[in-house]
Amino acid sequence: MAPAYSRLEGKVAVITGGASGIGEAAARLFASHGATVVIADIQDDLGRSVAASISPSGNCTFIHCDVRDEAQVAAVVAHAVEAHGRIDVMFSNAGVVGTMASVLELDLAELDNVMAVHLRGAAASIKHAGRAMAAGGSIICTASVASVQAGFSPAAYVAAKHAILGLVKAAAAELGPKGVRVNCVSPFGLATPLMCSAMGMSPQKVDDVTSAASVLKGKVLKTEDVAAAALFLASDESAFVSGHNLIVDGATTVVGASLSAVLQLSSHAN
Repeated sequence: MAPAYSRLEGKVAVITGGASGIGEAAARLFASHGATVVIADIQDDLGRSVAASISPSGNCTFIHCDVRDEAQVAAVVAHAVEAHGRIDVMFSNAGVVGTMASVLELDLAELDNVMAVHLRGAAASIKHAGRAMAAGGSIICTASVASVQAGFSPAAYVAAKHAILGLVKAAAAELGPKGVRVNCVSPFGLATPLMCSAMGMSPQKVDDVTSAASVLKGKVLKTEDVAAAALFLASDESAFVSGHNLIVDGATTVVGASLSAVLQLSSHAN
């Protein structure tokens, strides 16, 4: 059922990494609020399935895109403009956990891949969406609590997320005169398919571990919560918000809690 107030009515949104996890939740939420959504992902079958499931109640299509390849990102933006006449929202969300190695054991080829997906992917998304946003728009990048604090993720991931935050700040400064807003949404750990696979845990176990590390009790972070934060940044309700890192972590980084410490306790308990 569509919400009583459609916050993205008439807007065209591209979501990279939109076939699963946070991206899928955002695609469904954006479409429910009136947006025309283009899902871009490397998971072709899943992406087409998600788009088809959204389309009966909202306009949603899928296009293959590996964000490590700038030409593919440019093609996605061109497709959105050609098919729908404009692009108003770019949600650069594609990501990988990548290598779990410590910095002392880090394979630099694996570091290159993590940076290519996260940083190059975000840079390509900002570059090409920013060029296409003739009448202003909103660009959102999925960062992480790892963009502001270590101890949550491996070194390569932390480095990539810090880099995204720097890129977003620089882009906000450059694109502001054009009327384009650029922001981050930075979630705490949550049970996405990517996270469950990286941690080798079931969704329930990931929820248990992250909830134990979270300061805010009585609520488990879900993909829909992160999508709701992205919706705010995509909508006109955040019309004067740019260069901001919207942290969705239940105050965890405020007190400096560490997921790695909780994982250590969990492993000893098991």
